[in-house]
Amino acid sequence: MRKAARLYATKDKGGIFYSMGVTQHATGTDGVMSTANLAMITGKIGREGCGVNPLRGQNNVQGACDMGALPGDFTGYQKTNNPDVLAKFEQAWGTELPTNAGHTITEIVDDVDKNIVKFLYIMGENPLVSDPNTNHVKEAFEKANFIVLQDIFLTETSEYADVVLPAMVYAEKDGTFTNTERRVQLLRKAVKAPGVAKEDWRIICELAQRMGSEGFNFNSSAEIMDEIASVTPSYAGVSHERLERGDRIQWPCPDKESEGTKFLHKGQFTRGKGMFNVAHYIAPEDQPDETYPMILMTGRILQHYHTRTMTKRTAGIQEIVGDPFFEINPKTAEENGFSEGQFIQVTSPRGSVTAKAVYNKGIQENTLFMPFHYGDKGANCLTGGKVDPIAKIPPFKVCKVFLEEAK
Repeated sequence: MRKAARLYATKDKGGIFYSMGVTQHATGTDGVMSTANLAMITGKIGREGCGVNPLRGQNNVQGACDMGALPGDFTGYQKTNNPDVLAKFEQAWGTELPTNAGHTITEIVDDVDKNIVKFLYIMGENPLVSDPNTNHVKEAFEKANFIVLQDIFLTETSEYADVVLPAMVYAEKDGTFTNTERRVQLLRKAVKAPGVAKEDWRIICELAQRMGSEGFNFNSSAEIMDEIASVTPSYAGVSHERLERGDRIQWPCPDKESEGTKFLHKGQFTRGKGMFNVAHYIAPEDQPDETYPMILMTGRILQHYHTRTMTKRTAGIQEIVGDPFFEINPKTAEENGFSEGQFIQVTSPRGSVTAKAVYNKGIQENTLFMPFHYGDKGANCLTGGKVDPIAKIPPFKVCKVFLEEAK
Protein backbone atom coordinates (compact mmCIF):
# COMPACT_ATOMS: atom_id res chain seq x y z
CA MET A 1 0.00 0.00 0.00
CA ARG A 2 2.86 2.35 0.84
CA LYS A 3 4.47 1.64 -2.53
CA ALA A 4 1.20 2.26 -4.39
CA ALA A 5 0.64 5.54 -2.52
CA ARG A 6 4.11 6.82 -3.37
CA LEU A 7 3.78 5.74 -6.98
CA TYR A 8 0.52 7.66 -7.30
CA ALA A 9 1.85 10.74 -5.49
CA THR A 10 5.08 11.06 -7.46
CA LYS A 11 3.76 10.60 -10.99
CA ASP A 12 2.75 13.61 -13.06
CA LYS A 13 -0.57 12.06 -14.04
CA GLY A 14 -2.76 9.66 -12.15
CA GLY A 15 -6.48 9.01 -12.16
CA ILE A 16 -8.47 7.31 -9.41
CA PHE A 17 -11.16 4.95 -10.66
CA TYR A 18 -13.47 3.48 -8.05
CA SER A 19 -16.48 1.22 -8.13
CA MET A 20 -18.98 -0.50 -5.84
CA GLY A 21 -16.32 -1.86 -3.49
CA VAL A 22 -15.86 1.71 -2.27
CA THR A 23 -19.46 2.88 -2.25
CA GLN A 24 -21.53 -0.09 -1.05
CA HIS A 25 -20.88 0.46 2.64
CA ALA A 26 -22.57 2.45 5.38
CA THR A 27 -19.50 4.70 5.06
CA GLY A 28 -19.49 4.80 1.25
CA THR A 29 -19.64 8.59 1.07
CA ASP A 30 -16.61 8.85 3.37
CA GLY A 31 -14.76 6.49 1.06
CA VAL A 32 -15.45 8.65 -1.99
CA MET A 33 -14.55 11.83 -0.10
CA SER A 34 -11.27 10.23 0.94
CA THR A 35 -10.35 9.50 -2.68
CA ALA A 36 -11.09 13.15 -3.48
CA ASN A 37 -8.86 14.21 -0.58
CA LEU A 38 -6.06 12.06 -1.97
CA ALA A 39 -6.42 13.50 -5.45
CA MET A 40 -6.42 17.09 -4.15
CA ILE A 41 -3.49 16.71 -1.79
CA THR A 42 -1.35 15.25 -4.59
CA GLY A 43 -2.40 17.88 -7.13
CA LYS A 44 -4.26 15.47 -9.37
CA ILE A 45 -7.44 17.45 -9.89
CA GLY A 46 -8.07 19.88 -12.73
CA ARG A 47 -5.49 18.35 -15.03
CA GLU A 48 -5.71 15.98 -17.98
CA GLY A 49 -5.19 12.33 -17.11
CA CYS A 50 -6.10 12.89 -13.46
CA GLY A 51 -9.25 13.23 -11.39
CA VAL A 52 -11.63 11.00 -9.44
CA ASN A 53 -13.68 8.80 -11.74
CA PRO A 54 -16.60 6.58 -10.67
CA LEU A 55 -17.03 3.41 -12.72
CA ARG A 56 -20.81 3.22 -12.93
CA GLY A 57 -22.75 0.03 -12.41
CA GLN A 58 -24.40 0.28 -15.81
CA ASN A 59 -24.58 2.49 -18.87
CA ASN A 60 -26.03 6.00 -18.51
CA VAL A 61 -26.02 6.16 -14.71
CA GLN A 62 -24.12 9.40 -15.24
CA GLY A 63 -26.78 10.61 -17.67
CA ALA A 64 -29.63 9.70 -15.34
CA CYS A 65 -28.02 11.62 -12.47
CA ASP A 66 -27.36 14.55 -14.81
CA MET A 67 -31.09 14.62 -15.58
CA GLY A 68 -32.15 14.91 -11.95
CA ALA A 69 -32.65 11.27 -10.95
CA LEU A 70 -31.47 12.22 -7.45
CA PRO A 71 -33.73 13.19 -4.54
CA GLY A 72 -32.49 16.76 -4.10
CA ASP A 73 -31.60 17.76 -7.66
CA PHE A 74 -33.09 19.14 -10.82
CA THR A 75 -31.17 18.66 -14.08
CA GLY A 76 -27.47 19.48 -13.99
CA TYR A 77 -27.31 19.08 -10.19
CA GLN A 78 -29.30 22.27 -9.60
CA LYS A 79 -30.58 21.99 -6.04
CA THR A 80 -34.28 21.83 -5.25
CA ASN A 81 -33.76 23.93 -2.10
CA ASN A 82 -32.23 26.84 -4.03
CA PRO A 83 -34.97 29.53 -4.36
CA ASP A 84 -33.58 30.91 -7.64
CA VAL A 85 -33.36 27.46 -9.19
CA LEU A 86 -36.86 26.58 -7.99
CA ALA A 87 -38.28 29.79 -9.45
CA LYS A 88 -36.62 29.11 -12.79
CA PHE A 89 -38.12 25.64 -13.10
CA GLU A 90 -41.54 26.77 -11.91
CA GLN A 91 -41.57 29.40 -14.64
CA ALA A 92 -40.31 26.97 -17.30
CA TRP A 93 -42.83 24.28 -16.39
CA GLY A 94 -45.73 26.52 -15.41
CA THR A 95 -46.42 24.84 -12.10
CA GLU A 96 -45.64 25.08 -8.40
CA LEU A 97 -42.90 22.70 -7.27
CA PRO A 98 -42.14 21.24 -3.82
CA THR A 99 -39.18 22.70 -1.98
CA ASN A 100 -38.31 19.56 -0.07
CA ALA A 101 -36.07 16.84 -1.45
CA GLY A 102 -37.48 13.47 -2.44
CA HIS A 103 -36.44 10.12 -1.01
CA THR A 104 -33.93 7.51 -2.12
CA ILE A 105 -34.91 3.97 -3.11
CA THR A 106 -34.07 2.51 0.30
CA GLU A 107 -36.08 5.25 2.03
CA ILE A 108 -39.06 4.75 -0.28
CA VAL A 109 -39.29 1.05 0.57
CA ASP A 110 -39.37 1.97 4.27
CA ASP A 111 -42.03 4.61 3.51
CA VAL A 112 -44.21 2.02 1.78
CA ASP A 113 -43.78 -0.35 4.70
CA LYS A 114 -44.95 2.41 7.07
CA ASN A 115 -47.92 3.32 4.80
CA ILE A 116 -46.46 6.78 4.18
CA VAL A 117 -46.20 5.98 0.46
CA LYS A 118 -49.14 4.06 -1.00
CA PHE A 119 -48.49 4.25 -4.76
CA LEU A 120 -45.34 3.24 -6.63
CA TYR A 121 -44.34 3.96 -10.23
CA ILE A 122 -41.22 1.92 -10.98
CA MET A 123 -39.27 2.45 -14.21
CA GLY A 124 -36.55 0.04 -15.30
CA GLU A 125 -35.87 -1.13 -11.76
CA ASN A 126 -36.18 -4.56 -10.19
CA PRO A 127 -36.04 -3.89 -6.43
CA LEU A 128 -37.14 -7.43 -5.57
CA VAL A 129 -33.63 -8.43 -6.65
CA SER A 130 -31.48 -5.30 -6.39
CA ASP A 131 -32.58 -3.90 -3.01
CA PRO A 132 -31.26 -5.16 0.33
CA ASN A 133 -33.31 -7.36 2.65
CA THR A 134 -35.59 -8.94 0.04
CA ASN A 135 -38.09 -10.14 2.64
CA HIS A 136 -38.55 -6.56 3.85
CA VAL A 137 -39.13 -5.37 0.27
CA LYS A 138 -41.76 -8.08 -0.27
CA GLU A 139 -43.58 -7.18 2.93
CA ALA A 140 -43.56 -3.50 1.98
CA PHE A 141 -44.80 -4.05 -1.58
CA GLU A 142 -47.65 -6.22 -0.34
CA LYS A 143 -48.87 -3.17 1.62
CA ALA A 144 -48.84 -0.80 -1.37
CA ASN A 145 -52.25 0.22 -2.71
CA PHE A 146 -51.12 0.33 -6.33
CA ILE A 147 -47.89 -0.44 -8.20
CA VAL A 148 -47.10 0.46 -11.81
CA LEU A 149 -44.05 -1.15 -13.42
CA GLN A 150 -42.54 0.15 -16.66
CA ASP A 151 -39.94 -2.26 -18.04
CA ILE A 152 -38.77 -4.21 -21.07
CA PHE A 153 -39.54 -7.68 -19.62
CA LEU A 154 -41.56 -9.13 -16.78
CA THR A 155 -39.39 -9.37 -13.66
CA GLU A 156 -39.62 -10.53 -10.06
CA THR A 157 -41.03 -7.09 -9.24
CA SER A 158 -43.78 -7.43 -11.86
CA GLU A 159 -45.37 -10.11 -9.65
CA TYR A 160 -46.35 -7.27 -7.30
CA ALA A 161 -47.45 -4.85 -10.04
CA ASP A 162 -51.08 -3.95 -10.71
CA VAL A 163 -50.18 -2.54 -14.14
CA VAL A 164 -47.19 -3.27 -16.39
CA LEU A 165 -46.31 -0.78 -19.14
CA PRO A 166 -44.07 -2.26 -21.87
CA ALA A 167 -41.04 -0.08 -22.63
CA MET A 168 -38.49 -0.15 -25.44
CA VAL A 169 -34.90 -1.33 -25.14
CA TYR A 170 -32.02 0.96 -26.11
CA ALA A 171 -31.78 -0.34 -29.68
CA GLU A 172 -35.44 0.45 -30.36
CA LYS A 173 -35.34 4.20 -29.69
CA ASP A 174 -33.42 7.44 -30.12
CA GLY A 175 -31.77 9.26 -27.24
CA THR A 176 -28.44 9.85 -25.56
CA PHE A 177 -26.12 8.11 -23.13
CA THR A 178 -23.69 10.09 -20.98
CA ASN A 179 -20.66 8.21 -19.68
CA THR A 180 -18.35 8.71 -16.71
CA GLU A 181 -16.17 11.22 -18.58
CA ARG A 182 -19.33 13.34 -19.08
CA ARG A 183 -19.40 12.65 -22.82
CA VAL A 184 -22.91 12.87 -24.28
CA GLN A 185 -23.35 10.23 -26.98
CA LEU A 186 -26.18 9.97 -29.49
CA LEU A 187 -28.18 6.76 -29.62
CA ARG A 188 -30.11 5.93 -32.79
CA LYS A 189 -32.95 3.45 -33.27
CA ALA A 190 -31.69 0.27 -34.93
CA VAL A 191 -34.71 -2.07 -34.88
CA LYS A 192 -38.48 -1.82 -34.58
CA ALA A 193 -39.95 -2.52 -31.16
CA PRO A 194 -42.32 -5.49 -30.77
CA GLY A 195 -45.99 -5.23 -29.88
CA VAL A 196 -47.15 -2.07 -28.12
CA ALA A 197 -43.82 -1.19 -26.48
CA LYS A 198 -43.09 2.54 -26.39
CA GLU A 199 -40.25 4.88 -25.46
CA ASP A 200 -40.12 5.74 -21.76
CA TRP A 201 -40.62 9.44 -22.48
CA ARG A 202 -43.64 8.76 -24.69
CA ILE A 203 -45.31 6.64 -22.02
CA ILE A 204 -44.83 9.43 -19.48
CA CYS A 205 -46.14 12.07 -21.88
CA GLU A 206 -49.25 10.06 -22.76
CA LEU A 207 -50.02 9.40 -19.10
CA ALA A 208 -49.55 13.08 -18.23
CA GLN A 209 -51.83 14.16 -21.09
CA ARG A 210 -54.55 11.74 -20.02
CA MET A 211 -54.31 13.15 -16.50
CA GLY A 212 -54.85 16.66 -17.84
CA SER A 213 -51.31 17.99 -17.48
CA GLU A 214 -49.89 20.53 -19.92
CA GLY A 215 -46.39 20.79 -21.35
CA PHE A 216 -46.00 17.13 -22.29
CA ASN A 217 -46.53 17.54 -26.04
CA PHE A 218 -43.08 16.43 -27.18
CA ASN A 219 -42.73 14.69 -30.54
CA SER A 220 -39.18 13.39 -30.24
CA SER A 221 -36.29 12.89 -27.84
CA ALA A 222 -34.51 15.70 -29.71
CA GLU A 223 -37.21 18.13 -28.57
CA ILE A 224 -36.77 16.94 -25.01
CA MET A 225 -33.02 17.55 -25.24
CA ASP A 226 -33.74 21.09 -26.42
CA GLU A 227 -35.85 21.69 -23.29
CA ILE A 228 -33.11 20.20 -21.13
CA ALA A 229 -30.61 22.61 -22.69
CA SER A 230 -32.92 25.56 -22.02
CA VAL A 231 -32.97 25.00 -18.24
CA THR A 232 -29.59 23.32 -17.62
CA PRO A 233 -26.45 25.49 -17.85
CA SER A 234 -24.07 22.53 -18.13
CA TYR A 235 -26.08 21.12 -21.08
CA ALA A 236 -26.97 24.48 -22.68
CA GLY A 237 -24.90 23.83 -25.80
CA VAL A 238 -25.93 20.18 -26.27
CA SER A 239 -28.39 19.19 -29.00
CA HIS A 240 -29.13 16.15 -31.11
CA GLU A 241 -28.26 18.25 -34.16
CA ARG A 242 -24.71 18.82 -32.91
CA LEU A 243 -24.28 15.20 -31.86
CA GLU A 244 -25.62 14.02 -35.23
CA ARG A 245 -22.93 15.92 -37.10
CA GLY A 246 -20.24 14.33 -34.96
CA ASP A 247 -19.54 16.85 -32.20
CA ARG A 248 -17.98 15.02 -29.26
CA ILE A 249 -19.36 17.02 -26.36
CA GLN A 250 -18.38 16.68 -22.72
CA TRP A 251 -20.34 18.85 -20.32
CA PRO A 252 -20.15 21.57 -19.09
CA CYS A 253 -21.06 22.92 -22.52
CA PRO A 254 -22.45 26.40 -21.75
CA ASP A 255 -23.50 27.42 -25.28
CA LYS A 256 -23.76 26.20 -28.87
CA GLU A 257 -20.34 27.60 -29.74
CA SER A 258 -18.63 25.73 -26.91
CA GLU A 259 -16.75 22.51 -27.66
CA GLY A 260 -17.41 21.30 -24.14
CA THR A 261 -15.00 20.66 -21.28
CA LYS A 262 -12.32 17.99 -21.59
CA PHE A 263 -11.59 17.82 -17.87
CA LEU A 264 -13.16 19.46 -14.84
CA HIS A 265 -11.85 22.02 -12.34
CA LYS A 266 -9.11 23.50 -14.51
CA GLY A 267 -7.60 26.43 -12.62
CA GLN A 268 -10.01 26.27 -9.69
CA PHE A 269 -13.10 24.57 -8.33
CA THR A 270 -16.58 25.95 -8.89
CA ARG A 271 -16.68 26.88 -5.19
CA GLY A 272 -13.22 28.48 -5.32
CA LYS A 273 -10.70 26.63 -3.18
CA GLY A 274 -11.01 22.90 -2.67
CA MET A 275 -12.41 21.65 0.63
CA PHE A 276 -11.03 18.59 2.37
CA ASN A 277 -13.45 16.29 4.17
CA VAL A 278 -12.09 14.44 7.19
CA ALA A 279 -13.35 10.87 7.47
CA HIS A 280 -13.03 8.87 10.68
CA TYR A 281 -13.09 5.09 10.60
CA ILE A 282 -16.45 3.60 11.51
CA ALA A 283 -16.64 -0.18 11.80
CA PRO A 284 -19.42 -1.97 9.88
CA GLU A 285 -22.60 -2.59 11.83
CA ASP A 286 -22.46 -6.30 11.00
CA GLN A 287 -19.51 -7.78 12.92
CA PRO A 288 -18.83 -11.51 13.25
CA ASP A 289 -20.00 -12.92 16.58
CA GLU A 290 -20.75 -16.29 18.16
CA THR A 291 -24.05 -16.64 16.30
CA TYR A 292 -22.88 -15.28 12.95
CA PRO A 293 -19.12 -15.98 12.80
CA MET A 294 -18.55 -15.30 9.08
CA ILE A 295 -18.80 -12.39 6.66
CA LEU A 296 -20.66 -12.45 3.33
CA MET A 297 -19.73 -10.09 0.51
CA THR A 298 -21.97 -9.60 -2.52
CA GLY A 299 -21.13 -8.47 -6.02
CA ARG A 300 -21.29 -9.33 -9.69
CA ILE A 301 -20.03 -11.97 -12.06
CA LEU A 302 -18.99 -11.56 -15.68
CA GLN A 303 -21.84 -13.49 -17.26
CA HIS A 304 -24.91 -11.90 -15.68
CA TYR A 305 -26.05 -8.28 -15.94
CA HIS A 306 -27.59 -6.83 -12.79
CA THR A 307 -30.91 -8.52 -11.94
CA ARG A 308 -30.79 -10.88 -14.97
CA THR A 309 -33.81 -9.18 -16.56
CA MET A 310 -32.09 -9.80 -19.90
CA THR A 311 -29.29 -12.31 -19.30
CA LYS A 312 -31.45 -15.00 -17.70
CA ARG A 313 -33.20 -15.23 -21.07
CA THR A 314 -29.94 -16.18 -22.78
CA ALA A 315 -29.63 -19.97 -22.93
CA GLY A 316 -25.84 -20.05 -23.18
CA ILE A 317 -25.37 -17.91 -20.09
CA GLN A 318 -27.91 -19.90 -18.12
CA GLU A 319 -26.10 -23.08 -19.05
CA ILE A 320 -22.90 -21.74 -17.51
CA VAL A 321 -24.22 -19.86 -14.45
CA GLY A 322 -27.94 -20.53 -14.27
CA ASP A 323 -28.07 -21.08 -10.52
CA PRO A 324 -26.83 -19.10 -7.52
CA PHE A 325 -23.69 -20.20 -5.67
CA PHE A 326 -21.44 -19.28 -2.77
CA GLU A 327 -17.71 -18.91 -3.25
CA ILE A 328 -15.80 -20.14 -0.23
CA ASN A 329 -12.18 -20.73 0.70
CA PRO A 330 -11.48 -24.50 0.59
CA LYS A 331 -9.99 -24.43 4.10
CA THR A 332 -13.09 -22.76 5.53
CA ALA A 333 -15.32 -25.29 3.79
CA GLU A 334 -13.32 -28.26 5.05
CA GLU A 335 -13.20 -26.89 8.61
CA ASN A 336 -16.99 -26.76 8.53
CA GLY A 337 -17.37 -30.21 7.00
CA PHE A 338 -18.38 -29.19 3.47
CA SER A 339 -17.03 -30.16 0.08
CA GLU A 340 -17.15 -28.37 -3.26
CA GLY A 341 -20.47 -28.73 -5.05
CA GLN A 342 -22.35 -29.48 -1.85
CA PHE A 343 -25.45 -27.43 -1.08
CA ILE A 344 -25.03 -25.21 1.96
CA GLN A 345 -27.47 -22.97 3.77
CA VAL A 346 -26.27 -19.49 4.71
CA THR A 347 -28.24 -17.48 7.25
CA SER A 348 -28.06 -13.84 8.32
CA PRO A 349 -30.26 -11.88 10.76
CA ARG A 350 -32.51 -11.15 7.77
CA GLY A 351 -32.99 -14.49 6.04
CA SER A 352 -31.55 -17.73 4.67
CA VAL A 353 -30.36 -18.83 1.22
CA THR A 354 -29.40 -22.27 -0.02
CA ALA A 355 -26.93 -22.73 -2.88
CA LYS A 356 -23.93 -24.75 -4.00
CA ALA A 357 -20.49 -24.18 -2.54
CA VAL A 358 -17.79 -23.29 -5.07
CA TYR A 359 -14.13 -23.28 -4.02
CA ASN A 360 -12.09 -20.12 -4.50
CA LYS A 361 -8.64 -19.90 -2.92
CA GLY A 362 -8.69 -16.14 -3.48
CA ILE A 363 -11.46 -15.71 -0.92
CA GLN A 364 -10.27 -14.98 2.61
CA GLU A 365 -10.95 -17.62 5.23
CA ASN A 366 -14.27 -17.28 7.07
CA THR A 367 -15.56 -15.11 4.25
CA LEU A 368 -18.16 -15.95 1.59
CA PHE A 369 -18.98 -14.30 -1.71
CA MET A 370 -22.31 -14.51 -3.54
CA PRO A 371 -23.47 -12.78 -6.74
CA PHE A 372 -26.54 -10.62 -6.18
CA HIS A 373 -28.21 -11.44 -9.52
CA TYR A 374 -30.47 -14.32 -8.52
CA GLY A 375 -33.78 -12.95 -7.28
CA ASP A 376 -35.62 -14.82 -4.55
CA LYS A 377 -32.68 -17.21 -4.29
CA GLY A 378 -30.11 -14.46 -4.18
CA ALA A 379 -27.76 -12.67 -1.87
CA ASN A 380 -30.07 -9.78 -1.02
CA CYS A 381 -32.26 -12.09 1.01
CA LEU A 382 -29.34 -11.83 3.46
CA THR A 383 -28.15 -8.22 3.18
CA GLY A 384 -29.43 -5.14 4.97
CA GLY A 385 -28.63 -3.00 7.97
CA LYS A 386 -27.70 0.63 8.53
CA VAL A 387 -27.33 2.63 5.30
CA ASP A 388 -24.92 5.44 4.46
CA PRO A 389 -26.32 8.59 6.14
CA ILE A 390 -25.84 10.74 3.03
CA ALA A 391 -26.17 8.52 -0.05
CA LYS A 392 -28.47 6.02 1.73
CA ILE A 393 -26.64 3.14 0.04
CA PRO A 394 -26.81 -0.20 1.89
CA PRO A 395 -23.77 -2.15 3.13
CA PHE A 396 -23.85 -4.81 0.43
CA LYS A 397 -20.19 -5.71 1.07
CA VAL A 398 -20.44 -6.67 4.75
CA CYS A 399 -23.09 -9.06 6.08
CA LYS A 400 -22.60 -11.36 9.05
CA VAL A 401 -23.73 -14.96 8.47
CA PHE A 402 -23.41 -18.55 9.60
CA LEU A 403 -23.43 -21.60 7.37
CA GLU A 404 -24.72 -25.10 7.81
CA GLU A 405 -25.64 -28.12 5.76
CA ALA A 406 -28.65 -27.51 3.54
CA LYS A 407 -31.85 -28.82 5.07
